[in-house]
Amino acid sequence: MTVLLDEQVPRTLDRLLSRLEHDAAPGERVEAWLFEGAARRRAAERRLADRGVTTVLRCAYKPLVHFFLEEADAGTLRRATIRYPVVDGAHEKRFRLEAYPLAALFPGVDVRLLPAPGVSYYQVDLERRGGGAETHRVFAPNRTREDHLGERVLVPAGWLRITRSGDDRPRIDEPIATEYETIFDRAMSAVRGHDWGTREPYFEQLVIAAEIPDVEEPLPYGEECLSTCEALHEELYFSILEFFKRRAGRPIDDRTTRPGQVVPDIRQGAEWPRVRVALETSAVETHRAGSPVRLDSAAGPLALSEVWDAAAALEGQPISARSRQGRPVRGVYRPGRRPAIVVTAGQHANETTGVVGALRAARRLAEDSGASFAVIPLENPDGYALHRHLCRANPKHMHHAARYTALGDDLQSRTHEPWDEKGARLEAQRMSGARLHINLHGYPAHEWTRPLTGYLPRGFQTWSVPKGFYLILRHHRAWAPRVRGFLEALTARIAAVPGLAEFNRSQLAASEPHTGERPAPILHDIPCQITEDDAAPFPLGLITEFPDETIYGDLFVLAHTVQMETVLAAEAINAEMPDP
Repeated sequence: MTVLLDEQVPRTLDRLLSRLEHDAAPGERVEAWLFEGAARRRAAERRLADRGVTTVLRCAYKPLVHFFLEEADAGTLRRATIRYPVVDGAHEKRFRLEAYPLAALFPGVDVRLLPAPGVSYYQVDLERRGGGAETHRVFAPNRTREDHLGERVLVPAGWLRITRSGDDRPRIDEPIATEYETIFDRAMSAVRGHDWGTREPYFEQLVIAAEIPDVEEPLPYGEECLSTCEALHEELYFSILEFFKRRAGRPIDDRTTRPGQVVPDIRQGAEWPRVRVALETSAVETHRAGSPVRLDSAAGPLALSEVWDAAAALEGQPISARSRQGRPVRGVYRPGRRPAIVVTAGQHANETTGVVGALRAARRLAEDSGASFAVIPLENPDGYALHRHLCRANPKHMHHAARYTALGDDLQSRTHEPWDEKGARLEAQRMSGARLHINLHGYPAHEWTRPLTGYLPRGFQTWSVPKGFYLILRHHRAWAPRVRGFLEALTARIAAVPGLAEFNRSQLAASEPHTGERPAPILHDIPCQITEDDAAPFPLGLITEFPDETIYGDLFVLAHTVQMETVLAAEAINAEMPDP
């Protein structure tokens, strides 16, 4: 093990209270914005009130949403008209999306979002059911900083205002450093400052362990949760990947860079914030067979051993490969009379419902002697093992550190030997000769943010808020005349799954006011995307996207049922479709 950094970081709230004991006089008004939960902020307000200082401590993360949760008396609202900032140097929809999911949080309230160029605050006009009206300015504390790529970005920041009694303008109005930003900066500095050499991979695991005061607040809509802990995980993971991409001279959207496995392990609730960055080795668990799992009622992600056992129970010609860390990648090929398909899941291992859906579909297809299929239910077992590990501490977080392989690349983008995990997919294609590849995926079931590099997740802005079950169809040019009919027939069958159409309509209604757009086309309540790509390895590539990364219970069951039904319907339609 090599430790690059191990450091305790001052807690912002403690430093602020110490400062205010000297800088704020009785009768003055203090406003501050911190990355702290409500309970801690309220306790600090009471402490300062005892000294005669009127204090309001607000959350620097998603300040407009916190205004509605903590100050707006939303229970009496009839209409809320919000004019949001549009600022040079930030994504035009940055503040509109930062207001998510206000449109869904308060059923029956008419929420309207309008752009207001050049301001640094939200203007909020509220109308009450009893006839009253009021206007508020909700400050959005941000500062421009240079990120790890040398780009100027507008980011949420801590802030302090102190105003004398009777004055209109604050005598102190300035950003303040927070432990949230400090932990990120020091971790990134440790990574940038290390001598990584010139040969990939540079490490087995780069573990960033941090303990932070946090905002961790479930919201009363869907799977939404305000979590600065989760956001720091996302920020560190993708920022470190971007650093290594830039270092290798590759574009930021490259998915072939292989630095090793980056593991941000962010825990909440610390009295004394701390950050540790170390190079470690991975441990691979021993497989222990267990009792057969009831796939149709699985209410959460399967254990890795359960996936292996269920895959081993499938009959057919074996397909196998080994992962980077030495775990097996298992599948089977079952020839039949109809045109073959290849079914894969778990390419991005934190997208877990496709794994169950693939296993369920394989069992159903195996009952039909005419079906010809190859199935690999879990392509990325190293990522899956990491996901299960991280979920022990934070089961409702997205954990995108488990998205890619232990090398740090996306296995689909791997272009040369050693193939490792991708070898199973290549073998399935060779054995089956399939023209249709069904690749079961998911995406975040709640908002995905990167607050310290511009808020929206760079390169993934389209997937920043959930918008229901989604289909992507990539095809060779020769298949263009058939793809619309294929999707029409497919979506008609999938939409018959009980609960799916209602789920999709609800998510689209919640997302549209904030995204300002509607996916097209939408077929039978299912958004679709069609892309022509003659370089794709299969003539037809169908990708499912269910918002699943943090779901459990009945919604998890619905998700893997939809994944299964998509495979079964696509196989049946493919069998009836002639070659071009």
